[in-house]
Amino acid sequence: MKNPLRSIFVAVALLCAAMTANAQFRYGPLIGGNVTNFHFKQDLVDVTKQFGGHAGLQAEMMFPGIGIGIDFGMLYYMNGANVNLGQRPVWAGCPELGIAGFGNEKTLIHNLQIPIHLRFKWTRMNGFEEILAPFVYGGPDFNIQLGHSPVEAGDRKAFAFSGGDLGLTVGGGLELFRHYQVSFGYTWGMTYVLKTRLLKDFSARCSGWQFRVAYLF
Repeated sequence: MKNPLRSIFVAVALLCAAMTANAQFRYGPLIGGNVTNFHFKQDLVDVTKQFGGHAGLQAEMMFPGIGIGIDFGMLYYMNGANVNLGQRPVWAGCPELGIAGFGNEKTLIHNLQIPIHLRFKWTRMNGFEEILAPFVYGGPDFNIQLGHSPVEAGDRKAFAFSGGDLGLTVGGGLELFRHYQVSFGYTWGMTYVLKTRLLKDFSARCSGWQFRVAYLF
């Protein structure tokens, strides 16, 4: 059994090496905006969307002839939401007793994001793809939290932040003149980004839309 398995492994390795050698690799700057929201486990307070932004480098590796490839990158990504903690007595505080309270808190999270997406691009359009080529993509986004807004009232902190989270993104877009890429997508939060300090089981995931423009050399 060892020899057939070894032969299969070598054949697959050679195939992958040949495809990688023929792959078209490009990279360039990316900038975009996003509208995100927190989805808590329980519906205790009002939560509204918040606008954020992102920028960084995107890379693309496409395998010629089949239109399939991957895109990946490294981005600064800011997301968040407005959380009206003041609706509940547990967070509202008590001025008469000198206990500071929380209100409608703008909560922003600053991330280092590493997206890794599978991509399919329509490239067989009798030369028209040199002007316009549609594409779709999907895959995970790995976020490492670099910082966050100080949601504090006196010496009390409202949230404990996770330090990082995982999102799942799908989207589509257009490539223009072989260099410009305009895309629009949606991300579902798969793990929590924060939880409240006062309530044990009240955590939130972050999901939302993003719009971005990239230039690939």
